[in-house]
Amino acid sequence: MNTPEVIPILLATGNSDKQRAFQTLLSGLPLNPATPSEFGISTTTKEDGLTHEAIAVEKAVAWSKAGVTLAIASDGGLVVPSLGARWQSRYTRRFAGSDVDDAQRVDALLELMEPFTGTDRNAFWVEAIAIAHKGRLLVSWETQGATGEIARYKPTGPIPEFWAFTIWNFPKLGKTYNQLTPEELLYLNDHWSRLAQLVRKFFRSIFVPPLD
Repeated sequence: MNTPEVIPILLATGNSDKQRAFQTLLSGLPLNPATPSEFGISTTTKEDGLTHEAIAVEKAVAWSKAGVTLAIASDGGLVVPSLGARWQSRYTRRFAGSDVDDAQRVDALLELMEPFTGTDRNAFWVEAIAIAHKGRLLVSWETQGATGEIARYKPTGPIPEFWAFTIWNFPKLGKTYNQLTPEELLYLNDHWSRLAQLVRKFFRSIFVPPLD
C-alpha cells in the first residue's frame, strides 16, 4: 500500500491561538502544518474586503504566494444585531481603536451593551476560511455559528487573543465560548466545527495534490 504524501501547508496567521485552531482543524489529514516563522516568511494584507470571506481569501492568496506553497487563512468576527451600525463584525478586533489592549476591548463592548437586556444581548460569530496554492485560490467558505449572548460582567484573569470569546456567553451551558469543551462545541454545531467538516471533506475527497 502506498503511503499518502504529506504536503506542507502554511498556517497563514501570526496569532498563536488561531494557529492552534488551525492545527486542530487539520488534524488527521496528510498535511504538515507550519507557522510563518517556521517557514521563515512574512507578508502584509490590507484586510479591507467587504465580507469575512473576502478578507480570508485575500490572506490565503497573499500568504500562499509569499510562501510559494499551500496556505490556509481565516477571518471572523462577532455579530451583535442590536448594535446596528455601531458595530461591524469585520472590525471586531479594531472597533475600539488601534492603541488599546484586549482588556480594554472587553470593557468597550460591555459599555456598548449596557442598555440592552434579554434577547437584545444576543450575538453570534461568523467565520470564513480560504485555502490557496501559490497565489491561486482553491476554495473558501463562510459560516455562521451558534447564538449566545454578551455577558454582563468582565471575566477575571488574563484575556486571550480571542478576547470576545471571554464575554460571549451560552447560558444553557453556563459557560462562555472559550470555556466550552469539544463535545459542547459539536453539540452547538459551532462555526469551527462546521468549517472543520468542510475542510476535511475538501482535502479527503476533492483536493488534488500539486505536482510541484
